[in-house]
Amino acid sequence: MEADSIFAQMLARHLNLRLIELLQTSPAVVLLGPRQVGKTTLALAAGEQQPSLYLDLEDAADRAKLTDSARYFEEHANDLIILDEVHRAPELFQTLRGVIDRGRRRGRTSGQFLLLGSASLDLLRQSGESLAGRIAYLELGPFDVSEIKPSERDTLWIRGGFPRSFLARSDDESLQWRRDFIRTYLERDIPQFGFRIPAETLRRFWTMLAHLQGQVFNAANLARSLGVDGKTVAAYLDLMVDLMLVRRLPSWHRNEGKRLVKAPKVYVRDAGLAHALLGISDKESLLGHPVVGSSWESFVIENLVSVAPPGTEWHYYRTATGNEIDLVLQLPSQHLWAIEVKLSSAPKVPKGFHLACADLKPDRRFLVYSGTDRFPLDGEVEAIGLLELAKLVARFS
Repeated sequence: MEADSIFAQMLARHLNLRLIELLQTSPAVVLLGPRQVGKTTLALAAGEQQPSLYLDLEDAADRAKLTDSARYFEEHANDLIILDEVHRAPELFQTLRGVIDRGRRRGRTSGQFLLLGSASLDLLRQSGESLAGRIAYLELGPFDVSEIKPSERDTLWIRGGFPRSFLARSDDESLQWRRDFIRTYLERDIPQFGFRIPAETLRRFWTMLAHLQGQVFNAANLARSLGVDGKTVAAYLDLMVDLMLVRRLPSWHRNEGKRLVKAPKVYVRDAGLAHALLGISDKESLLGHPVVGSSWESFVIENLVSVAPPGTEWHYYRTATGNEIDLVLQLPSQHLWAIEVKLSSAPKVPKGFHLACADLKPDRRFLVYSGTDRFPLDGEVEAIGLLELAKLVARFS
């Protein structure tokens, strides 16, 4: 069965209901996410709930319809207008403001526009200036562990969560898709966003991040390897974060009377892309690779961050003496959870985790491991599988 057909059958994303709810309460909704993650599929499904029309702003014919955009929008004032790749036409944002306000005066306070974009940088900048108070934001990432069958967790880890990669008929087909995706981003998509960075330089930087998956970011070391200065490396990182391809995990920065590591950790958000950059094709290859432990840690952290309720803050904690918590979640309820990640099926809690918890005094302490059983470990720590913890995080607000 073709991947698109399978995707249509199994589409049960976290954001389905949330997107419909926001369209019922907000004049405009921005759905952000990297290319090929399923934004259009999700948007069209939401559009079936009410009269709607879809315009792809990468299509010349659709862009031509918006030559007089204000008039076109007025002619479709009763429709949900879905604008895909809207960052290609930033001049529309001023027009949208007026159209939304006129719709409000006529009593239409919700469901006017659904805007899709493949990068946060332009959309957030434009909409933040023009549509304050009129717009809501959602981010759609690749599949996470709670959206797939439990038996497919390792497939998600190896291939990542982009639908065409995860649903490919073989590991080889999946790897080829990811390689093509990386090449297209470097050679076509990033230049279209207006960045003039040599594709090979950015590939080297992206690959270095994959090798350093989940490690503290050291701009000086990367700058020396690339032959550029530290500010340039920082700009490269900003770009990859804005494109939602790399996660910057900030350090816990509050004064606890300790000397704390302040630099962020960074990792390629989709594990499958990281593995493609490293030439890792299957589970056996990954298990024999030096990056395996940090790959698992980053995979766990990204899954937990992805399902966390709105308003959650996430950090890592590390003192100058090496006491560390892999992930600190401060939930909207202000509860603090400390999470250690181990690949082992027989996990042990490191001493540094206990000492770090003594500093932060979290409400709950978990160790995520590769198994599925849940059981107490020493102290107040619970061993737990990724899926079960993801479900706990998602419903705890």
